[in-house]
Amino acid sequence: MRARLLAGTAVLGAALFVSACGGGRPTPAPTPTPTPTPTATVTAWNVENCFTQTVPGSGGMSLRGLIVPDTLKLDLTRPSNFPNGRDLDDPVIDILVAMLFLDFGISGQSPLTFANLPLNPPGNDRPFTATFPFLAPPQGSPPRAATTGTSFDFRTDADSAYTIVDRMGQPAIATALIGTSQKNPYNDATPTIDASGQFRTEQSNLLNGLYNNIADDLTNLGLRLCGRPA
Repeated sequence: MRARLLAGTAVLGAALFVSACGGGRPTPAPTPTPTPTPTATVTAWNVENCFTQTVPGSGGMSLRGLIVPDTLKLDLTRPSNFPNGRDLDDPVIDILVAMLFLDFGISGQSPLTFANLPLNPPGNDRPFTATFPFLAPPQGSPPRAATTGTSFDFRTDADSAYTIVDRMGQPAIATALIGTSQKNPYNDATPTIDASGQFRTEQSNLLNGLYNNIADDLTNLGLRLCGRPA
């Protein structure tokens, strides 16, 4: 009796296998239809409020007031840390990114919103020195230039004798808001040219492009943006 049950089970299993295989021939799996890659939606953004809103802790200045002209600004009547001057350990890039994207009129959002995220190292890996230029000693033994660098004397030499290599008064502005075709003209420009508004359209267009790339990611995190869809 047990032998017949085992035999019957074996026959049933074989029948199911043959049925599933289509009479012994495997049925080819259908080729899946590829899912088309969605085309990114390009949105026109009005980013003017990002440039004109007052930046907390700046003494009433706007982002445009800080970056035009692109110089390091220092009010000696207020504490010195970015955006008023700069300390060596200031999270400058994080603060500038917050200025470019966040609406500071919303409670809980400030220039330190990104800087306060636990992503950055808690401090410099080597202590700063107590004398000028206050930089920490380098790691290892990097090669040094054969000369001491520029001989330009800021106290006595004419402005025309100074060669600008890269404008970094406000770091990330030249990097993020000036396109490739305008890099050299921007770096060659003087604060007077900058203040004339020559690069204003360029900066707005580049910020609009950045919004198209990451605005949805920031809003998905619950952040409120200073830019608005036009």
